[in-house]
Amino acid sequence: MRSLLRVCGVAGLVLVCAAGPAVADDGGFTIKDPRIKESSGLAASRAHPGIYWTHNDSGDGPYVYAVDAKTGQTVARVTMEGIGRPRDVEAISIGPDGDLYVGDIGDNLDGSWSHVWIYRFHEPAQLKDQTVKATQYVVQYADGPRNAEALMVHPKTGRVYIASKRESGGGLYEGPASLSASGTNVFRRVGEVPWVTDGAFSPDGTKLALRGYFALAEYAWKGGASPLGDWHAVPGTPVQAQSESVTYTPDGTALMVGSEGADSDVVRVPLKEDGAKSPSEGGSSTGSGDGAGGGNYLLGAMVLAGAAPRPLNGRPGRGARTSRYGPRDAAQRRWSGHSFQARW
Repeated sequence: MRSLLRVCGVAGLVLVCAAGPAVADDGGFTIKDPRIKESSGLAASRAHPGIYWTHNDSGDGPYVYAVDAKTGQTVARVTMEGIGRPRDVEAISIGPDGDLYVGDIGDNLDGSWSHVWIYRFHEPAQLKDQTVKATQYVVQYADGPRNAEALMVHPKTGRVYIASKRESGGGLYEGPASLSASGTNVFRRVGEVPWVTDGAFSPDGTKLALRGYFALAEYAWKGGASPLGDWHAVPGTPVQAQSESVTYTPDGTALMVGSEGADSDVVRVPLKEDGAKSPSEGGSSTGSGDGAGGGNYLLGAMVLAGAAPRPLNGRPGRGARTSRYGPRDAAQRRWSGHSFQARW
C-alpha cells in the first residue's frame, strides 16, 4: 500500500490522457463511514445483493465492513475473534462455500515477515454489528517472503491464490488444494504478473482481473500448472487517488474499483463481451522471473488513452527517485512485448 509512487510527471501524463474524472458512475457509490479511511479490498456479497465487503489497511483491527452500494453506508461491522492481531490486511475474497477470506498479506518492507496470514469466516446471514469466530491460516511462499496485496479465491474450486507486489513485476502464487489450520500452507509460484494491488475472479471462474495503480486487465483463466491465458486491458478504468481494490459485480457484467482515503469512491466499470485487445492484439502472460511476463499497467493505460509510449528518463526539475529501499536505476518494464525505460 505505502509504496504508491508519488509521481507527478507520470500521473499527470495519465490524467491528461484519461477520458474523465474518477467519479462514481451508475452503480457506483461513495464509502461514507468515517471509520473506513483505507479501504484496501472489495468483495461483492453473495448472500446480500447490493452489499460489498471491505476493510481498512494496517492500523485498524480485526474488522470487516459491509457497505450498501445504494447509499454508501455501512450496514454491518464484523469483528473477527479467534485470530491474532492483524498486521497489514490488504485483500478480501469470497469462496464458493460462502466463506469470506481476508488476506493479512501485506509486507511493506518486502520480505520482512517469515509468514503471513489468511482469516476465514462464513458470510453472516444477517447484516448487523456482530462478532464471529474466524479461522486463521499461516502462509509461506515457496521462494521466500514477499509483499502482496491481492488474494483471490476461485469461485469453482475454492483454491486460494495470491499475487505478489513488486514494481518490476510480481508472481501469481497458488495455495494447496485445501488450507490447513494446523500447519503451514505453502504457496507456490505458477505465473508472472505486473505490479498488482488487487485481483478478483469472475463469478464463473473463467477470468482473473488484476489491478495496478494505473490500469486494469482481465486474463483468461486456464487453470492447471500454467493458469494465466491471454489478457486484455479494461477500457474505461478511472484514474483514482490510490487504486487499491477491485471485484466483479455478482452478475459478472462489470468490475467495481475502489481507492483508499476518506469518502473514497467505488466506481463501476462495465465490461464488454469482446473486450479490448492489448497492444499486441491479445497479449500473452508467459515469462519468467520478476517482471518478465507481467509488463507495465501504465503503458496499457497510455495506449488505451491514445498516448504513444515514450522513454521516461526522469522528471523535469527532479533527479532520480530515492525510496526507503534505496535509489532506483532505470528499470526495464515490459507488457506483452512493449517496453520502455522508466526511472522511478
